[in-house]
Amino acid sequence: MPDKFKYLSSEWTQEAYRRLTEELTPDKMKHVTSSMITFYRDCPDGKDRALYYKFVDGVIDQVAVMEGELPPAEFRITGDYETFAKISRAEMGSRSALMSGKLRLDGNMVKALSLSAVVDRMNKVLAAIPTEY
Repeated sequence: MPDKFKYLSSEWTQEAYRRLTEELTPDKMKHVTSSMITFYRDCPDGKDRALYYKFVDGVIDQVAVMEGELPPAEFRITGDYETFAKISRAEMGSRSALMSGKLRLDGNMVKALSLSAVVDRMNKVLAAIPTEY
């Protein structure tokens, strides 16, 4: 295992999937069935990227970094790379980032807010990955 994983690299994504599936039980995930895309604008290399999550009955089914055409998702959250990096480092909560306008949500806001505790649990797991941003 490397000392640090490069944020959004395939190695980081594999480690994220491994940790999320090991640490978050269906109960901790509230048995949610949904999908979410976090769309990163202005990554350090100048490109835009998306991180796609799919959950089935509280089981994390897929975590993938994508460019170009994206699959449909129940929620799409858009923001700058640095905002998502702060959330992944647990320096900022996803709910406060949404409410302050640092992130934009496309999808049902009421349902998204009801799932914010699940997303915060995921972000705590991701924050524990030794990461180079």
